[in-house]
Amino acid sequence: MKRVKKTADELLTIPGVGKSIAEDLRIIGIKQVNDLRNRNPEVLYNDLRKRMGKPIDRCMLYVFRCAVYFASNTKHDPEKLKWWNWKDAGKGKSVQGSRFKKPVKSEM
Repeated sequence: MKRVKKTADELLTIPGVGKSIAEDLRIIGIKQVNDLRNRNPEVLYNDLRKRMGKPIDRCMLYVFRCAVYFASNTKHDPEKLKWWNWKDAGKGKSVQGSRFKKPVKSEM
């Protein structure tokens, strides 16, 4: 039981990941931060949708994009550690240099 708690605590070091999302990550086999390294967030999101058997808020995809960036890099751009900066193109601010779809800045 202590090992599960330690694993959960490690997942909580990922920006944007709280207890609930840490549990969702465990459901798809992510037990530690390194398990996210160089993974495809779209695949993780679709896997979670299939396993849960219901629609999952698209914000979860944005958190997965942020989490994969966090796990895959040793130096982090502070703007890329904010999950809302990983929205789909046309839906929010841009994260320059992301390996995935780049959102564009919205004008208000």
